Amino acid sequence: QVQLVESGGGLVQPGGSLRLSCTTSGMIFNLYTMGWYRQAPGKQRELVARITSGGSTNYADSVKGRFTVSRDNAKNTVYLHMNSLKPEDTAVYYCNTNLIGIGYWGQGTQVTVSS
Repeated sequence: QVQLVESGGGLVQPGGSLRLSCTTSGMIFNLYTMGWYRQAPGKQRELVARITSGGSTNYADSVKGRFTVSRDNAKNTVYLHMNSLKPEDTAVYYCNTNLIGIGYWGQGTQVTVSS
């Protein structure tokens, strides 16, 4: 079955950096768009960044210029490189893909930006 497993979250000071990873299994990874979402307490889950099978990317306005999404098809893994982190980036970050109309999610990884 399709599985997505995120890692790399943690506690970081404002202005710091983190790299999140999402390793997948049970799917032909290189064929599918992969997305990163986040959900802060009391807020709706929102799209952070997306990368297509061809490598095209798009970002939420709030993270443009600070976050970069990339993928390594040989490792079936998508990354989210986060720089210049702000307290408002604090959230649980989730990896997502859609296969034939079915959405799959990882378990999430907590990112906390605080001094």
